[in-house]
Amino acid sequence: MKKLNLVTLVILIFTLTLSGCRIKDRKDLKQDPNTWSKIMKNKKVVIGIDDSFVPMDFQTKSGKIVGYDVDLARAVFQQYGVTVEFQPIDWSMNTTELNNGTIDLIWNGFTINEQREKSMLFSKPYLKNGQVLVSKTDQKITNPQKMNNRVLGVQTGSAGSMDLDKHPKVLKKYIKDNNPIMYDTFTDAFIDLNANRIQGLLIDQVYANYYINKMQAKYIKYNVTPVNYPSEFYGVGMKKNDTKLKNKIDFGINKLAKNGELAKINRKWLGQKND
Repeated sequence: MKKLNLVTLVILIFTLTLSGCRIKDRKDLKQDPNTWSKIMKNKKVVIGIDDSFVPMDFQTKSGKIVGYDVDLARAVFQQYGVTVEFQPIDWSMNTTELNNGTIDLIWNGFTINEQREKSMLFSKPYLKNGQVLVSKTDQKITNPQKMNNRVLGVQTGSAGSMDLDKHPKVLKKYIKDNNPIMYDTFTDAFIDLNANRIQGLLIDQVYANYYINKMQAKYIKYNVTPVNYPSEFYGVGMKKNDTKLKNKIDFGINKLAKNGELAKINRKWLGQKND
């Protein structure tokens, strides 16, 4: 009888211990700081970028990271006394990097769309964009239909690649094998376009305009053809539960829009006012 009671007591203690651990785990989970709390504690935010995406985030020849989003992110977080660290990432893995906590935000000419909104939260839109088809002038490609049986390039994980699949009748059905060549960066894609390894490049209009006006080889001429996809807007991507962080970023962007700083950033990098 004593032996039975002892066994019962051991089982009861074990059960209570497990129960206590589960309660503690749930309590700890509730007390886990959100990203905004972590940022304010460390006075630092880590932003994931594609460091070749002109003019939003890119490296100069000396290795310095500059760009539209670099200036905007710093201006927003300066309001809170927070230092910004820019972390180049594999763009096709941006959602994974965010969810793993390797980065706090994705802020890199990042298009807001339904597919991405399923897995993350976005700030308010801050810049209008669109997808365009870039080709060399000598190819005489003036509309998507003229890509008939020609090779198209697109960046892996880009908004353009998503539009291509979502609206196949606009462009995808015309290209060779109905599938594009995928690139890690638009820089690599432009190299192949210039070498005639691809005949068209589906790309953000913001990138195309900057590259062609500022970085193209003088002896190459391009056609930039609008593609009839829905209008796009850039926003800042963050974890689904980071509503406080979203509110802080939205507030910061609104303040910059009101005091004229956002307009200055637009003129500096795009030569225009914000749409």
